[in-house]
Amino acid sequence: VSPKILSFIYVGTIDIHTLIIMKNCIPFLPLHQLCRFCDLRLSSCSGAGTCMSNCNITSICLQAFEVCVAIWRKNETGFSIETLCHDPSKPLYGIMLDDSRNATCEMKEKNTTSGMAHVCSCNEEECNDKLLFSPIINKPPDDPLVYVILVSLLPLLVMGIVVVGMLYWYRSYRQRMLNQEWESSMKKRKPKAGGLDCSDACAIMMDDDRSDSSSTHANNLNHNTEPLPIDLDLLVGKGRFAQVYKAKLKQTTSEQFETVAVKIFPDEEYASWKNEKDIFSNTDLRHENILHFLTAEERKLEKQYWLITAFHPRGNLQEYLTRHVISWEELHVLGSSLARGVAHLHSDRLACGRPKVPIVHRDLKSSNILVKNDLTCCLCDFGLALCLDSSLSVDDLANSGQVGTARYMAPEVLEARLNLENIESFKQTDIYSMALVLWEMTSRCEAIGEVKEYEPAYGSKVREHPCVESMKDNVLRDRGRPEIPDTWLRHQGVAVICATIKECWDHDPEARLTAHCVAERISEMEDELDKLSSRSSSAEKIPEEHVSEQKGRTLFMRNQQGNNC
Repeated sequence: VSPKILSFIYVGTIDIHTLIIMKNCIPFLPLHQLCRFCDLRLSSCSGAGTCMSNCNITSICLQAFEVCVAIWRKNETGFSIETLCHDPSKPLYGIMLDDSRNATCEMKEKNTTSGMAHVCSCNEEECNDKLLFSPIINKPPDDPLVYVILVSLLPLLVMGIVVVGMLYWYRSYRQRMLNQEWESSMKKRKPKAGGLDCSDACAIMMDDDRSDSSSTHANNLNHNTEPLPIDLDLLVGKGRFAQVYKAKLKQTTSEQFETVAVKIFPDEEYASWKNEKDIFSNTDLRHENILHFLTAEERKLEKQYWLITAFHPRGNLQEYLTRHVISWEELHVLGSSLARGVAHLHSDRLACGRPKVPIVHRDLKSSNILVKNDLTCCLCDFGLALCLDSSLSVDDLANSGQVGTARYMAPEVLEARLNLENIESFKQTDIYSMALVLWEMTSRCEAIGEVKEYEPAYGSKVREHPCVESMKDNVLRDRGRPEIPDTWLRHQGVAVICATIKECWDHDPEARLTAHCVAERISEMEDELDKLSSRSSSAEKIPEEHVSEQKGRTLFMRNQQGNNC
């Protein structure tokens, strides 16, 4: 190799033609990165888009790890470009080259020791000849109209915040006042030393000390336009028209609360909610064996309708009988309280003698009867109930339709042959349903001997949710009824209950007992309760002629409610 070529290689700059000769003639000489290498030169590049360096000198970098670098500067007189080789691991004009692995020379603005400049680095041959500048995005000028609109809306925004704050304050204040009024009304309620007189008893009938705490305040709250402070806790029941929740009713601004039941109807079941609300709102309905009503609310925001009542943790009778085998004493209490509740519904007079509009339930079944803490029953779910007002015409009664649960429908309801001329016929359908519930109670009483798993009336003869046609086959065509084995009749008390059941589900509605007679008949056994329970294993039966005689006296007893039933 000539000394002239070696000197060019040492200096680091070489003519392009000489480089070609070297590549062709000196194949053993290792070549490093090829870059454009010029001193600082003036340029016409404005720093936008793509520019060429206009450097006509190609350099072989001295070290294998050096990369190509281009620097574009703007000063008072114009623009300049500098191209060179540089080790990326070392600073250049006070900055590090962070893009040395790029294949193209993408210019980035950097703050160098000589001022602001656009710098790029790359590792392809002569890649610093073509400079790529990022497009300049011009920021749109500020629109003064936007500021005018924002300033104009600021007072409205402040006013809106003030109004919302005042509404929130008023709502909180109103809620505190309601809670204070409710608490003060509770403190003022004190029992009279001499007990309730007749007018008091007719006005309100409350639970005794053994009942649930939630029942003690039922019917004491007025229906205010403000929703009560209620928190839903647990879903405890679900029916055709509504869902029932266990809930907490806050008594004061403190953490104290009272447990209540909330029955929630969706928007489309407004008619059912309204009917039950109207039934509950009748003060004459109040009775210890009727579910105590608190208030009703229209929750328009949630599109729901609420009924708020006392809560009974033992649940409904069907659930209770499923979980428990009952004693004779418990059967007596459950049966007599059920009969008293139905008798109060059907009665046309209160205990004090004041007239009352009779009500028929029309959907009596074990799942619509609640068990209280003292093991007495209370009726609930009056969505299909009907007030037997004397002003109702035959057409009005005819429009009430075939309603209820098919399993518990009386024969005349299944056959659609109710005597609309006589409102007593509606009561007789309730009596038939009550007889089936009494049979379910008796089937789970230990006094009958062998107690099987709970099943509803006709449980073994029809499917779980029988239709009307299926019940017609069993009840009308076959004249079938739930079975009463002879072993049940060995206990004298159970035998009386069974005789009562048979009279209550008689195919002839006129032959059925009234609820008042059923209540009296069961109550008469109370004095002999101890004697009957001690003879629960006895084989003695009530004579069949006694049962026949009782059935023969039924029509007479219906017209003689004051007599012994």
